[in-house]
Amino acid sequence: MRLIRLLSAAALAVGAAAMPAHAQDAPLTFMTFETPALNATFWDGSIARASEKVPGLTVKKIISPSADRNAYAKQLQASGQFPDILASINPKDFIEAELLLPFDQSWLEENFIQPGGNTIDGKVYIPPTNAQVIPLVYYNKDVFAKHGLQPPKTWAELVNVVKTLRAGGVTPMELAGAEPWAAGMPLVALASADVLGKDPDWIRKRFAGEVKFSDPLFAKAMQKAVDLVGMGAYDPGALSVDFTTANKNFLDGKSAMYAQGSWLTGSGYISAEKAANVGVFPWPTDDGTIVIPFNVGGTTSVSAGSKAPDQAIAFAKAWSLDPKNLATLIETDGAFPMMKKLSLADFGVKVSGLFEEAYGLATADSTKVSAFGWVNNDNALAPGVNDLFYALSQSFFSDTDVAGQLARLDADWDAATGR
Repeated sequence: MRLIRLLSAAALAVGAAAMPAHAQDAPLTFMTFETPALNATFWDGSIARASEKVPGLTVKKIISPSADRNAYAKQLQASGQFPDILASINPKDFIEAELLLPFDQSWLEENFIQPGGNTIDGKVYIPPTNAQVIPLVYYNKDVFAKHGLQPPKTWAELVNVVKTLRAGGVTPMELAGAEPWAAGMPLVALASADVLGKDPDWIRKRFAGEVKFSDPLFAKAMQKAVDLVGMGAYDPGALSVDFTTANKNFLDGKSAMYAQGSWLTGSGYISAEKAANVGVFPWPTDDGTIVIPFNVGGTTSVSAGSKAPDQAIAFAKAWSLDPKNLATLIETDGAFPMMKKLSLADFGVKVSGLFEEAYGLATADSTKVSAFGWVNNDNALAPGVNDLFYALSQSFFSDTDVAGQLARLDADWDAATGR
C-alpha cells in the first residue's frame, strides 16, 4: 500500500462537468459534520468548489448535530428529509432499504488505488479516497522516559506498562468515555487485533451464523477490556469525559497513553510542538504480531431518492476528487490518501513526524484487517450494531459479566439480520 497518486486537474471534471444540466426546483442538500479539523470554513469552501463543476447546481449544507451521523440521517429520512448527498455515513445502514446510489465501477477504477476498498455486495456507495488506522496507541514520550518504559509490543507488556504507570501516580490511558464511539476505541482495537487478526473472515462468518460474539475468541478479547478497567487503566471519572476534553487531557500530559484514530496526527488535533513529544505504536497482541486495523474511507454518498440524481452524483464525484479537500484532510485530519497518480509529497502538505511515524505503520508490511465497527465494506457490522458494540466500553465499567453482555449483543445482531 505504499501509494499514492492523484489525478490531473483536467480529470477532476470527469463525470462532473460533463454531466447534463438539470433544472433545480430547490437546492440539493448535503449533510455534513463539523470537527476541529473539518470546520465550517472547510465545508463551505469544498462545497463551493464542487458546485462549480456541476452546471446549474445549488447546494444547501445541513450539519449533523452530533458525531452520530447515521442516527441523524435516519432521523431526517423518517421525517421525509433524507439529504441528497451525505458525508461519512455507514452505507450498510441504508442500502437494504435501497436509499443510496452506487458509483460506477469505471470511475472507481480510474481514480482510486483500492477501487473495491468500500465494496458491499459488489457495489461501492462511498468513494475510497483515503484511509485511517483505527485505532493506534499514542504515548507521551516524556512520561514513558521518566518511568523507564518502552512502547509495549505484547499484551503482557502493555499490562506491565499500565500497572507501572498506575503505581507511579499516572493515569495510564486516556478515554473519552462520555461518547460511545470514542469510548469504544479500546474495544475496536481488541476486536481488530485479537479476533480479526486471527480470523479475518470472522465478521462474514457472523453474518452466516457460524460464529458468535459469545464464543471464546471474541469473549477473551472483551475480557481484556474489562481487565483494563479493573487494573486502573483509566481515570475513575472517564465516563464523564468527552472527546475534546480527552484529547486535551492527553496532550497536556494528564495521561500517558491514548487509543485513538490516526486523525489525531493531523494539525486540527495536535500542534507541531505537542506532536514532538508523542509517539505511536500498534495495539499490542498476545504474541507481538503487528495488526493494523484499517478503514478505507471516503466522504460522499448519494441518495437514491435525490430530486436530481445526476447532479448529486456529479457533485459527489467532484467533491471526492478535489485535491484541496484531500490536502486539508491529510494535514488537519491525518488522512492517508488512496488516489492514483500523485505521491504524498506531491500534495505539498506539511505533516508532523508523528504523522510520518503513523503513516509508516500503515504502509509497512504487517497484518492489515478491517477496523472493527468502522469500515464501509462487506466487513461492516449489521445495521445498528456499531453503536451497541461501542457502548460495551461504557457498560464494562459497571457490569463485568462479559458472557451475559455478549449474549445480548448476539441477540441484537440476530434481530438486526432477521436470523
